[in-house]
Amino acid sequence: MEIHKIIAELQFKAVRSSGAGGQNVNKVSSKVVLSFDLLRSQALSEDEKLLLETNLASRLTSDLVLILNCDEDRSQIKNKAIVTKRF
Repeated sequence: MEIHKIIAELQFKAVRSSGAGGQNVNKVSSKVVLSFDLLRSQALSEDEKLLLETNLASRLTSDLVLILNCDEDRSQIKNKAIVTKRF
């Protein structure tokens, strides 16, 4: 498993965060959604995919996509770093 190849396969999307936000509420997309397509990953072996599929079964969509969210900070860059670290 090569981490830099896996990181390159991550998809990020910025969306509007819910909750209080002061002046920037409903204007700034600071929430970051990370998605990782387990089936289409070229960085993982078939054995690694099978292991992750069984261990992360409750966190995967029906298409075997892992989705993680982060809206802890008001900064999109910081949220991207946090969600990547979680991954």
